[in-house]
Amino acid sequence: MTGERAAPLIGLIDYGVGNRRSMEKSLLRAGARVELTGDRERLAAADGLVLPGVGAFRAGMTHLRERELDGFVIDRASAGVPLLGACLGMQLLFEESDELGGAEGLGLLPGRVSRLDSSGLNLPHIGWNAVRWERPTPLAEGLPSGRPFYHVHSYVPRPADEDVILGTSDYGERFASVVGRANVMGTQFHPEKSSRDGIALLANFVSVCNPAKVTAR
Repeated sequence: MTGERAAPLIGLIDYGVGNRRSMEKSLLRAGARVELTGDRERLAAADGLVLPGVGAFRAGMTHLRERELDGFVIDRASAGVPLLGACLGMQLLFEESDELGGAEGLGLLPGRVSRLDSSGLNLPHIGWNAVRWERPTPLAEGLPSGRPFYHVHSYVPRPADEDVILGTSDYGERFASVVGRANVMGTQFHPEKSSRDGIALLANFVSVCNPAKVTAR
């Protein structure tokens, strides 16, 4: 009898914001099975979670709370389930943001989100920007330092602990473009818009979520 390992099931959190469909397609290309839903029971069955996002921090947190997904995400991450936040989804992982008068975040990573000091360069920062790996991370497997990823943002995280900073980019200032601690990870850029390297990074996350399930054939 031979066995086949099932592809990891990724719960793509639908809370009303973000590039949900393009992220879904990218995760499928990265080798995952994908459940796009805001239903907590269905998300709880996933091997890993992805929190996408576009827009303002306060609005993103409001959408999460209205759907009672904020506590759910915190609980699943605390239980060790791999979690990847992308763009706004990454910023929501932190404790708070200064944007639009301030708001509290999920508090899964220490630090706050504030406006990017672009030193006179246009904001929002839109376009391809190199990411330099600062610390070992499974997300970087097979991706040399200096590869460009697609950014669209005006705010950046300011981690309270430098060990959380996994990768950096430069736009007026050096900022954290990849963050993570244990099973909680995030990218300031959009992996789903970052072509082949973005798919490769998502595939690395999918590998982290491997459920090690074997189906007899």
